[in-house]
Amino acid sequence: MSCVVDACTCTMCSPPNPPPTTALTCVLRCFPCEPTWAGSPFLHRPPTPPMVRMTRSKTFQAYLPSCHRTYSCIHCRAHLANHDELISKSFQGSQGRAYLFNSVVNVGCGPAEERVLLTGLHAVADIYCENCKTTLGWKYEHAFESSQKYKEGKFIIELAHMIKDNGWD
Repeated sequence: MSCVVDACTCTMCSPPNPPPTTALTCVLRCFPCEPTWAGSPFLHRPPTPPMVRMTRSKTFQAYLPSCHRTYSCIHCRAHLANHDELISKSFQGSQGRAYLFNSVVNVGCGPAEERVLLTGLHAVADIYCENCKTTLGWKYEHAFESSQKYKEGKFIIELAHMIKDNGWD
C-alpha cells in the first residue's frame, strides 16, 4: 500500500524535490532538512566509517623527517626518536644496553611506580610502542637523589627494541 504525499516545500531543498510516491520516500528525501525530526530516535545513527581505512601496520601517530637520522621500533618500524634527541648511550636496561632520549614519538606510557635502579630509587613508568604495543623501556617521572634529577621527564629505550633508520650511511 502506497501513500501519496505532496512535494517537499522546505526552503533547504533546491531545486524542489519532485513529488515523492510514498511517505517513506518523502521522509528519506526531507529528513536532513526537516526540523520536526530533530528529536527523532532515528537521528542517532552509528558514526559513518572514515573514507580512508586505517590499518594497524605502518600507521603511526608521527613520522619524523626523512632527512634526519632516526630510531624506529625493531618490531613494527614505527618512528621512535630523532638522533638529535639522544642524550646518552651509556645506560643499562633490563635487557641490556639502552639509550637516554630527551623526547620520543609514537610511545605510550604506563602508570608510574617506584623502582630501585642501578643509580638509586626512581619513580618510572614503562613505555611501549603505540603501534605494536611492545614494551620499549621506561620514562623517568621522578628522581629521589639530587644528582639524578637531570633524568626526570627523559626516556630510556633499550637497544633490543630499536633500529637505526634514515641517513646512517
